[in-house]
Amino acid sequence: MRYDREWDERLEALGPLPPLEPVAEPDPPRRRWIRKRHLAAGLLLLFLLAVAWLAITAPLERSLQPIAPPSITLLSSDGRPIARKGAVVAQPVRVSELPDHVPEAFMAIEDRSFRSHIGISLRGIARATWANLTGGGVAQGGSTLTQQLAKNAFLNNRRTFGRKAQEVLIAFWLEAWLTKDEILERYLSNVYFGDNQYGLRAATRHYFSREPEELTLGQAALLAGMVKAPSRLAPTRNLAGARKRGQVVLAAMADAGFITKAQAGRQPPVRLKVERERQPLATGTYFADWVMPAARDQAGAVYERQEIATTLDARLQRLAEAAARRGSIRGAQVAIVAMRPDGQVVAMVGGRDYKASPFNRVTQARRQPGSTFKLFVYLAALRAGMTPDSLVEDSPVTIDGWSPVNNDKRYCGPITLREAFAVSSNVAAARIAQQVGPKAIIQAARDLGVTSPLAETPSLALGTSGTTLLELTSAYAAVAGGRTPVRAYGLPREEQGWFEALWSRTKRLNGRERRMMLDLLSAVVERGTGRGARLSIPAHGKTGTTQDARDAIFVGFAGELVVGVWVGRDDNKPMPGLAGGGAPARIWRDLVSRAIPGAAPRAPAPSVDPEPVLVIDEDGVSGTIDVGPAGLDIDIGPDGAVIEVLPPDASPSESLGVPVELEPVRPDDGGENG
Repeated sequence: MRYDREWDERLEALGPLPPLEPVAEPDPPRRRWIRKRHLAAGLLLLFLLAVAWLAITAPLERSLQPIAPPSITLLSSDGRPIARKGAVVAQPVRVSELPDHVPEAFMAIEDRSFRSHIGISLRGIARATWANLTGGGVAQGGSTLTQQLAKNAFLNNRRTFGRKAQEVLIAFWLEAWLTKDEILERYLSNVYFGDNQYGLRAATRHYFSREPEELTLGQAALLAGMVKAPSRLAPTRNLAGARKRGQVVLAAMADAGFITKAQAGRQPPVRLKVERERQPLATGTYFADWVMPAARDQAGAVYERQEIATTLDARLQRLAEAAARRGSIRGAQVAIVAMRPDGQVVAMVGGRDYKASPFNRVTQARRQPGSTFKLFVYLAALRAGMTPDSLVEDSPVTIDGWSPVNNDKRYCGPITLREAFAVSSNVAAARIAQQVGPKAIIQAARDLGVTSPLAETPSLALGTSGTTLLELTSAYAAVAGGRTPVRAYGLPREEQGWFEALWSRTKRLNGRERRMMLDLLSAVVERGTGRGARLSIPAHGKTGTTQDARDAIFVGFAGELVVGVWVGRDDNKPMPGLAGGGAPARIWRDLVSRAIPGAAPRAPAPSVDPEPVLVIDEDGVSGTIDVGPAGLDIDIGPDGAVIEVLPPDASPSESLGVPVELEPVRPDDGGENG
């Protein structure tokens, strides 16, 4: 073959080819075998280390034994036991004896691949991870029913890698030693269903008064849906929420192929038939009943005896109970709640006798707050630019056909906001509400933490929308502490990190608004309707009396203690003479004066050379006479008599009304001729 010069030049331009790399000789078979042996030995060592670690940190044998019923002991803030409650449990269930739709409901909503996985579900973990990433938080968990049983058996509820690793290892152990039906039976027999009911049989008897073998499809779906949040979805407290969750379970069952969509759609609303408690616990208290659901949630589904610390102050609780006894009125109930300005509840009295009536009138009774609601009316006014010295007309008014009246039927004309708030003028509050508008008042209430429904009516200003005493006292705590909103709590809060504090929903109350609110609240105690709560230290509060004297309330604060007191009847019957400045204010003063050192009102020091009560001379008679807690200032002379009523511990210049003038009787005025 011939090449011309052009091809020669091209070949020369390419240059010499690089030398070829030598081909590596393959490892001999013996060396490959040694490497595999080392890898296997390493894996075996890791496995043995994991088993040793698990044997030390987790009692494996307990995962194969019946789970002990849980018991929780609540402790006061100083470590004293205040209540102990154990779980309501019943005999375990047998999957073979249950209707098919019962286990299917739990598998559909909690673990659809239960029958096929080996203890963990990679698909479930991936699905939960994706949902949490796209949802911006921990919205779903990837635990299987086997993992949930492993956690419930003995692990704590902390979300740590170590605890999760233990959970996975125990799940593998359970799958190796138990059949699927045995795992499901142990899970159903011990899972928590709210209302202190543990296990499917106990829950079925409690909510439906029947056995689990008799559960309908709708009832099974409702119970399965509760597992996600048993305290919040307990149908005795949140039937609507439990029913809604049950519908989610029915849809999941249809999606999994356990039932048809037609079956899911024609299920009627589930009705309860709650079994009455045969042996009520004697260790219950108003505070314990209120805080127990949160204690259960904090403890998690751990079946061990646990002690949970609370915020209750044992000394303040005794003082509150004693004040309630001393201040009680025949035929009336008394409720007291005491908290710190941040919402930490330190004492709670929900009624006169827990054994006779465990109904908690602090947390469960939704009554009209009366004039204590004016706190929000005047806060809205201050936000609108008014001040305590602004004038408001204290005279009759009609708004949309509604004509409020003052309790004493007396009107003073133009008065300051401070005076109107101190004497609790209804017409002044109605005029202010008309000026600022109901939306501004409702917003002020919401800002201070009130969540109860509030009607946009003219009478809203006088507290005609119901709230709980706990909610109302929390709102006053916001003013005391200067941060809003305040949420009452009975379990110690964990310290917030800087990131959590940054995203906290609480905010500081406007300094100007708070100073003026303190001015108004102080005037009530110093010279208004709350004089019965006066202390030797600065005190702030507000009285409230509802229509026909059905409810009487005093809410106030002094030092670092915020206290709300309610007095009334459970049957809502009127109690003539009952007023917020009477029994509630006296109970409040009784408690706070003993709770805070140096707060007790000081008795006036006796005079070394006391003057006579009445002075009689040629000009007539003058002086004072004590009549109960008040006094009479008397001045009788040739021109007539003047009698003035003095408030307790007041000087003669602090009279409570218009003087009564009596003209002297002369023979020519119609008297008898002598």
